Amino acid sequence: MKKTLLGLLLTLTFGFLTAQEVSFTIEEIGTTGVAERALVDMNGDHLDDIVGVNTSLIKIFYQKAEGGFDEVEIATSAADNFPSWSLGAADYDGNGYTDLLYGGGNGVTFMRANDDGTAFTEISYPQFVFSQRSNFVDINMDGNLDAFVCHDVEPNVYYINDGSGELTYIQGGLGDFATGGNYGSVWVDYDNDRDMDLFIAKCNAGGGGSEARRTNQMHTNNGDGTYTENAADLVLDDPMQTWSSAWGDFDNDGDMDAWVGASTFSEGFHRLMVNNGDNTFTDVIAGSGLEGFNVTGIENATLDFNNDGNLDIASNGSILLGNGDMTFTIQSNIIRATTAFGDVNNDGFIDCFAEQSTNTNVPGELRINNGNSNNWLKVATIGTDSNLDGIGARVEIVTPSGTQIRDVRSGEGFRFMSSMNTHFGIGTDTEITSVTIYWPSGNIDTYDDVPINDTLIATEKETLGLEDTLVENLILYPNPTKDVLNLGLNGNMDNVIYTVFDINGKRVMNGRLDRSVLDVSSLISGNYFLRILQEGNIMTQRFVKQ
Repeated sequence: MKKTLLGLLLTLTFGFLTAQEVSFTIEEIGTTGVAERALVDMNGDHLDDIVGVNTSLIKIFYQKAEGGFDEVEIATSAADNFPSWSLGAADYDGNGYTDLLYGGGNGVTFMRANDDGTAFTEISYPQFVFSQRSNFVDINMDGNLDAFVCHDVEPNVYYINDGSGELTYIQGGLGDFATGGNYGSVWVDYDNDRDMDLFIAKCNAGGGGSEARRTNQMHTNNGDGTYTENAADLVLDDPMQTWSSAWGDFDNDGDMDAWVGASTFSEGFHRLMVNNGDNTFTDVIAGSGLEGFNVTGIENATLDFNNDGNLDIASNGSILLGNGDMTFTIQSNIIRATTAFGDVNNDGFIDCFAEQSTNTNVPGELRINNGNSNNWLKVATIGTDSNLDGIGARVEIVTPSGTQIRDVRSGEGFRFMSSMNTHFGIGTDTEITSVTIYWPSGNIDTYDDVPINDTLIATEKETLGLEDTLVENLILYPNPTKDVLNLGLNGNMDNVIYTVFDINGKRVMNGRLDRSVLDVSSLISGNYFLRILQEGNIMTQRFVKQ
């Protein structure tokens, strides 16, 4: 059955509209009978769709290119678990249609889309999981999307993809505190080494309790699919009470900063953590304009609502409008506290989808961003060597005003699922000099002179291949080698990233160089490519491991 979205019911403008502030138009949408949960592309057309679910029904409002929606109801088997705590989404089997993860209070259910998106197969796992935030990401860096679920009362769990879409349940290794306390997971490349790290916002529900249970964690990716918990070294091991965090480059200096929102002030205030670029963070909330933000809650996410090129924070019903220098202007009570974010009318401005009531007989709510004259770009990533959604990619754009970065993620905030399209506001800039995508596989694509106010559909390896980027000025010796490579590199050695590919283009090593010697003794004998990223320059050369 197909229907179109009902017309406009109500328009509200919040606050005094200025160049900085945001306003929305409110519409009801007929998601009765289901819980409103996601604003995400379900059919691979790179337009965000509206998704509501109940235990035996998935209702999708497919966004149409010409505007409006087609409503489709897809009956499912009665799911063992309902996404009462979180909903995740990604095409984890790579068939072109988005699958869903239901994070329930007793376990985890996957709804796997068939090859034309007209039906879903329920896959429920028997293990007890008190689910909190869920994500899709390539945990072990094999090119396949895995699933991660925070566990409230035990160590975290994850589901490793064998490449065919079959998932293996694993518990432990990424957040092992015996009684859990794991609430808000977000995958972010905080150290700019081109692989995804895991930050876990932790809490004791109701306040108090064990300090160890509520101490936030960072699991840093070692570049080979293993992780080291090092939040204390980074000064991120805060025992505050928090259910989620929001990560982004709030000062546009090229690395990811963090807003860690307090769910209660019983054990401390919000944290605004600036990335110092040396693997440490500093709380700079004093003087940021947020030291008086006395609103607690569970939802925090990073977006650019006014398209001015500075990232904003959605925090529990308010929008903290970024000024681009780690200071913010508070626009209070502008959205609902629990919201999914995306672009429901393809106009380049971020909209909101939420439930008006826990009663599923009440329609859902859209808040349509009224926009302004600022320009924008959306990037839709299509992986080939990497996962199809490009989750884990770093997207970097350059405009006359400077450089912006984003990570492609599945699962932010606490409960809802937001768009996986990568969105940039570029303010009054009228040109985009370049867009560079650093894929999880290690491939790098660069697009020049990209049109503004449009969606760039970027397919991995469509601009350059390894063979095309070989350079003579990257000298490796000895070559062939048995154990170490000496690199003839000049210039600044800070933040030099290396990646080693096998002859089939698969990434087998990755990390940061601290000297001009690379240990390759762990590699099996064969031919390889070494790629170096130094001060924005990419150099690739062959070598032979004996």
